Amino acid sequence: MGASRWVTKVERFLESAPPRWLGSTRSAPTSFRIEPYDGHGGPAGVVVRGRVLDNPEPSRAAEGEGVGAAVRRSVQHFMTRELPGVPLRVEIGGLAADAVSDEDGYFVVRLPVPAVPAALESPVAGGTVSLAAPYRGLTEAPAAAVDVHVPGPGARFGIISDLDDTVIRTGVQRAGQMVLQTFTGSELTREAFPGAAELYRDLAADVNPVFYVSSSPWNLHAFLTAFLEHHAFPRGPLLLRDLLGTDAGREQKHGRIHEILDLHPHLRFVLIGDSGEKDPQIYADVVRSHPGRILAVYIREVRLDPGDGTVERVSQDWAPNVPFVLAADSQAVRRHAEAAGLL
Repeated sequence: MGASRWVTKVERFLESAPPRWLGSTRSAPTSFRIEPYDGHGGPAGVVVRGRVLDNPEPSRAAEGEGVGAAVRRSVQHFMTRELPGVPLRVEIGGLAADAVSDEDGYFVVRLPVPAVPAALESPVAGGTVSLAAPYRGLTEAPAAAVDVHVPGPGARFGIISDLDDTVIRTGVQRAGQMVLQTFTGSELTREAFPGAAELYRDLAADVNPVFYVSSSPWNLHAFLTAFLEHHAFPRGPLLLRDLLGTDAGREQKHGRIHEILDLHPHLRFVLIGDSGEKDPQIYADVVRSHPGRILAVYIREVRLDPGDGTVERVSQDWAPNVPFVLAADSQAVRRHAEAAGLL
C-alpha cells in the first residue's frame, strides 16, 4: 500500500470519530481561527489559500519534549473542526476579493493584478484575511495576516521542490515507517538531507523564489513550515493537498506546478524531486507541456530497488536540452548546478 494511502486511512479514522467537545456543526464557533497559507503572485495574478477552523492553534515543539507530546500535537493537526460557508475578505495591498470557505473549510482566492501592480512589494507583500459578515452568531473576529511571495526583478529563475524524501527524510516507500515518523516526530527531531538547506539557499541566492509542492496533507502545513524554518531552508509558499476532501483542497501536483508557471511567466524553473514515487513522470510531463521553461530537473535517488527501471524509462524519452540528473545526494546536484551556471 502506498504511503499516501496509509496517511489517508489515518486521517479518515481520526476524522470519523470526532470527540464530543466538538459539539454541533451549527453552534457558534468557540475557537474561530482563519489559517491562511502563504500565497504567491506576480504580473499574472495572485493566489491565496487557507482554511477556517474552530480549533486553537497547535503548540510548537519544544526541546527535550517526549514522544507523547509530539503524538498529541500531530493528532491535533488532524482532529480539526472545519467551518464551511464562512464569508471572507482577502486584501493584499490595494487588491481585494471575497471568498467563502467550502465544506472542508478551505478557500482559494485568485486576484487579478492591475496594469501597474504597485501594491505587490517584493519579495513579500503583506495582507489580511478577515471575516466579511456575521457567521453563526459571530459578528467579528481578528483578521489573520497572510504573506504573498512576489519574485523581484533580480530573479534569474525559480525553484520548484518536492518535500518528502527530497528535503526531509520520510521513507515514503516504507509506509509504516513514514506514518510512525509523521505522528511521533517534530520539526526539531525530523531529519533534513545533508547539504540540502545549503544547496537551496545557494540556488535561491536571496532573489530566486522557491516553491515547495508536495502531496503531503494540508494538516501538516504548520509542521512543514516550522521544519523548513528550523533547518534554515529559504522561505517560500507550500502547496500541499487534502487527501480526503473537496476540490479546493485536493488539487493535484500537476495543477499546482502549472499554476506556478502560469503566474510567473517571466521565469524559468529548476525542478527538484525524488525517485520514490511519481516526481520523474510528473516533471517529464511539465517539461513537455512547457517547452523552454525548465532549466534542469534533479531527482534524488531514494528507491529501495534502484534497478526497477522506473526512472530510466522516463529519462529515455527526455526532452533535448533539459538536463535530467539522477543524484545520489545534495553534493551531486550542487556539482551539476555549478557547472550549469545555476549557482
